[in-house]
Amino acid sequence: EVIEKEKAIYREQAKEQGRPEKVWDRIVSGKLEKFFEENCLVEQAYIRDEDVKIKELIAETIQKTGENINLRRFVRWQLGEELEGM
Repeated sequence: EVIEKEKAIYREQAKEQGRPEKVWDRIVSGKLEKFFEENCLVEQAYIRDEDVKIKELIAETIQKTGENINLRRFVRWQLGEELEGM
């Protein structure tokens, strides 16, 4: 549902910008990829090496250790955010 909503938004934006209809699908695809990178943890860049995505880091660690890894929880930090209790 969220993906379909985003697709509709991006398609409408391309239309409003006067882009040719034949390139709308490529525009939507590119914007969806950016959306996933910003909103899906496993698609985000690893903080210590921005050339590596989280899913690649997990796959690499699975390969090295031979153990299955399931992401169960995470901590979200935001640049400039203050820590509570300080």
